[in-house]
Amino acid sequence: MSENAPEIGTVGLLRFMWRQLTSMRTALVLLMMLGVAAIPGSFIPQRSQNPMAVSDVFATSPTKALWYERFSLFDVYASPWFSAIYILLFISLIGCVLPRAFEHYKASRALPPVTPKNLSRMEFHTEWKGTGNELEVARAWFKKNRFRVRELEGSISAEKGFTRETGNLFFHLALVLILIGVSFGSLFGMRGDAIVNVGERFINTPTTFDSLSFGKLFNEKSLPPFSIEVDKFVAKYNPVTNAPEDYTLSVTVKDSPESAPVKKIVKVNSPLTFGSTRVYLQANGYSPIVTVRDSIGNVAFQGPVPFLPQDSNLSSTGAIKVPDATPQLGFVGSFFPTIGRANEGGGISVFPEALDPRLFLAAWTGDLGLDNGRPQSVYRIDTETLKKIGLKSLAPGETYEFAEGSITFETYVPWVNLQVVRDPGKSSALVGSIVAILGLLASLFTRRRRIWVSVTKKNIEVAGLAKNSAPGLENEIAQLARALGRAE
Repeated sequence: MSENAPEIGTVGLLRFMWRQLTSMRTALVLLMMLGVAAIPGSFIPQRSQNPMAVSDVFATSPTKALWYERFSLFDVYASPWFSAIYILLFISLIGCVLPRAFEHYKASRALPPVTPKNLSRMEFHTEWKGTGNELEVARAWFKKNRFRVRELEGSISAEKGFTRETGNLFFHLALVLILIGVSFGSLFGMRGDAIVNVGERFINTPTTFDSLSFGKLFNEKSLPPFSIEVDKFVAKYNPVTNAPEDYTLSVTVKDSPESAPVKKIVKVNSPLTFGSTRVYLQANGYSPIVTVRDSIGNVAFQGPVPFLPQDSNLSSTGAIKVPDATPQLGFVGSFFPTIGRANEGGGISVFPEALDPRLFLAAWTGDLGLDNGRPQSVYRIDTETLKKIGLKSLAPGETYEFAEGSITFETYVPWVNLQVVRDPGKSSALVGSIVAILGLLASLFTRRRRIWVSVTKKNIEVAGLAKNSAPGLENEIAQLARALGRAE
């Protein structure tokens, strides 16, 4: 009669679950799950990156949008299920790697294993008659070739290649360091972008950003109170290839409202630094300066409007919205820094520098939809419900007049995109990446092997064993045998 198996108990169950979680198999499964879980974020618009696209999904497919919202698919990387996989992977790696680190440390300080009694069973073995002083020669040879040595009576046990396991261990420890850096940056970091025209000032407050995202434990009160006034922007382009050669941004910065202004130069790879926050020169373009008048001649809008580049020659598109005009006016425009003619007869830019600028406009009138509560892009106009007025090409100083008013293309100014980044975990992630690469190289190119030399009654035996059948041991044993005086 069989006996019933004893209950595992709460402690035993927790121990079993911990062993399963910290196994390498579980870590690999969680890593694969993390990659699969990140896929929806690549084809479903994310609220933190493109809120306009999210609003479009709610407008066009409200049922699908509600299901997306229910499963946090508009915020994949901040969703509970993605965070759960990430945290479990983090715990699994730590629980898997740290015990191995302690065991490896003990093993690295241990002596090589004792010499086996029957060396002839080893993978590589050779035997010959000697003179009796081979152990002294072998000791010197092992020391010269950096083997760890254990001397016994009548034999020497040597080992080399322990760096292979060390590199493998450091690779996995580096993965933990990378995860720490990424998680620390996502908790305490921030990233924002702001388009600033030359002559304008950027103040590091949430309202001045075009896009802004905070870490989970970072808020707007943590923003450093600096300001940047854009004085001048100079771009140099190759006249043959049109490729950019240099961007130089001259600014006046203040670390705080009370500090004195300081002149500085910003380059693409030379950002401004305010403590742990850096400001990068990310992109550039042009802002046409226009004056829009209504039907009775009153100025309804005046100022620069940033247009977004569409190609390497800075052909740019944008929208000018004038809700204060009666009736409301909207203009869909294209700006060409150096005008040329396409084969189809339309306009193109043939050089990114503004040598012969033109502004192409399509004028519309009607309700622009700015009061319906739905967010919309400042660079686009939904013309579905608008009435088209006409088309016009303008050079600087020219005016397009129509029954509902007029628009004058006064001039243009360059704009720059400032990217403000605070990523406190970047250094940890960088160090982790470097250590991971070095550890992987050490693991791939280091050979772990053991060699034994035994002397009994002037009979010399040399044998070796390579872990994982690493090549090269046979040649190494042959070199040792020649050093010990064996004839070819």
